[in-house]
Amino acid sequence: MDHKASFKTEGTYVPDSLVAGNAHLLVARTVTIVSGQNLVRGAVIGKITTGGKYQLSLSAAADGSQVPDLILAEDCDATSADKPALAYSRGDFNANALTLGTAHTVASITEGLRAKGIALLPAVSA
Repeated sequence: MDHKASFKTEGTYVPDSLVAGNAHLLVARTVTIVSGQNLVRGAVIGKITTGGKYQLSLSAAADGSQVPDLILAEDCDATSADKPALAYSRGDFNANALTLGTAHTVASITEGLRAKGIALLPAVSA
């Protein structure tokens, strides 16, 4: 059987500062973002207790999602329907590159995420 390589462009890599080194420690999984959300990579998301879907973690929420759980690994537009998305459950991340929900601060979420294996590190200039 003759196999030929096929080289093609499938996208453009645009580096950002979300991952703060130690990329080999990253662990991600697929989650469902609940309808009505349009989130960007780096959004801190929480799990809705009923149904197990995720949304931007807001401090005042009362559905379980107020507890930050994961960091979104990719943009996800779920404005019209639930959508699957990749989210990080472990790794080292630049605290300044996160998108936080209302009333959350880096200080308020750091320890809870650290207990889950997510370390938030301050940005350090080279």
